[in-house]
Amino acid sequence: MTIERKTCRAADGVNIVYSVCGAGEPALLFIHGGLADRSFWDGQLAAFGDAHRVVAPDLAGHGESSSGRTKWGIPECGADIKVVADAEALEHIVLFGNSLGGPVGIEAALLMPDRVAAVVGIDTFHRLDYKMTPEEARARGEAFRDAYAASLREMITMLFHPDADPAPVAEAERRMQAVSPATAYEMFVGLGGYDPSAAARRLAVPLRAIDGDLLLSI
Repeated sequence: MTIERKTCRAADGVNIVYSVCGAGEPALLFIHGGLADRSFWDGQLAAFGDAHRVVAPDLAGHGESSSGRTKWGIPECGADIKVVADAEALEHIVLFGNSLGGPVGIEAALLMPDRVAAVVGIDTFHRLDYKMTPEEARARGEAFRDAYAASLREMITMLFHPDADPAPVAEAERRMQAVSPATAYEMFVGLGGYDPSAAARRLAVPLRAIDGDLLLSI
């Protein structure tokens, strides 16, 4: 099975890079979490590519996607996902989103009501009623902008149990170090005031969640 690297352009000119493989419906579109990249879904592309069209984009400022964006936020990321779906002419889609990718999936689904069959959140939606205030979001963004390594290390310790195998913990931290402090700042600021429950109530398709017992979502 061949995994192709493709690009498309968001409405504001940002280049979105994505991986795609396989054929068959429904198409499965995987959205990574904040400070991650599309390679976190490589296992899913390999597992499902024999029976489905499988797509995994890099969100703006993450992985290989560009970061020259003036307005950052969940709705803008959702629009990027629609651009990817349009580029691949996907008509019957299940969206999977990890952490930040969960609400991004909801926003994308709202833009494609006749094309998305379901949204599946993974380690996200622990509390749909949680809304980060603009002040909280800015404070988190400033922490990552001004002390990225220390802030990332603190976050990583919240993503894994204390007795977790240290190898995948170190690998996750290594890969997440690739995101620039400026992107991390904009990403967090873009979360300020976003209401996932209001967006979820507008969905006309099933919303499901697959969660562990750790409650950090970004």
